[in-house]
Amino acid sequence: MEPAIPTGIDDIDDEWLSQAMGSPVRITGIEDIGTGVGMIGAIYRATLEGDGPDTVVFKMPGLDETARFTAQILRLNIREVGFYRELAAESPIRVPHCHFGAVDPETHEFVLVLEDVGSYRAVSQVGGMGRADAEQAVDELAAWHAHWWGKADPIVERGTAMAIHDPIYPMLLPPVFSDGWTKVRGAMSVPRVVETVADGWVEALPEMLGSLATTPSTLVHGDYRADNMFFDDDGRVVLLDFQVIGQSMPVGDLAYFVTGSLSPATASEIEQSLYERWLSALASEGAPESELDGMWDIYRGAVLFCVCYPMIAGAGMDLTDDRQRGLLEATFERFERAADELSLPDLL
Repeated sequence: MEPAIPTGIDDIDDEWLSQAMGSPVRITGIEDIGTGVGMIGAIYRATLEGDGPDTVVFKMPGLDETARFTAQILRLNIREVGFYRELAAESPIRVPHCHFGAVDPETHEFVLVLEDVGSYRAVSQVGGMGRADAEQAVDELAAWHAHWWGKADPIVERGTAMAIHDPIYPMLLPPVFSDGWTKVRGAMSVPRVVETVADGWVEALPEMLGSLATTPSTLVHGDYRADNMFFDDDGRVVLLDFQVIGQSMPVGDLAYFVTGSLSPATASEIEQSLYERWLSALASEGAPESELDGMWDIYRGAVLFCVCYPMIAGAGMDLTDDRQRGLLEATFERFERAADELSLPDLL
């Protein structure tokens, strides 16, 4: 019998965790590791004694009401728990081992007890990823896309992923984007070209969604960025955060990764080569080459779509917090580069 889903971290004790992990453990300490890093959920690390790992990570719903509403309406918690329970074992990218995961489909309360991978090498998203790490991340992203190429329909039907053509997106994104944009522009300076793009984003949304909803489609991670990955001792990616896995044209994952995780200078230097490397890796992994033509214009549109990420995140961020504010500032600098070099205002 599975243990009940806790309503908060105070509900997790030795008895609950022992039942969840299937062996006796004792919790000797719990620390909050999610505050101030832009997470939509609450993240904790527990130190343990007993049979099993020395530490585990708990993931639970966040306390911010805006974040909880967003998680519920977009089924974020259902998607992530579903990924760990149904798909993680076949992921071509290494993911943390899930000791226990459960979600209430009515209340959206959830809990994940995960392998602690925090000892592996991290790359600061604010600092930006270098060429070698970016190439490794793109190679593994292509393996992910190829693995589920044309196979995402049943995953969407089970509710573990959400298709980009789901009617919730054109209904929800405009007001959430607008609220976030109003908050962000009132709290910090934004590059002029990003202002231009943001001001025209809602009107351009239907065309962007339509472009990303065309075939070929696959399972996409949806939040593929430096802060959601580590590199293990062999230099391989360890990927986190599966709340927004979905079905769409895969080039959106690449667009978000390049735009969000590389400094403007690095992106200017290697964006085109990363795009070509991704296409080549897709073909090598078995994606039909006949389906890989003509994606560059969709890539540009996907970069434009990705402007929604900092706006939606900003709506739930504490913009007086240096870490969160710094992440947004770096993101806007990168979108400024992309808007200029990819002529994004021309797509509005």
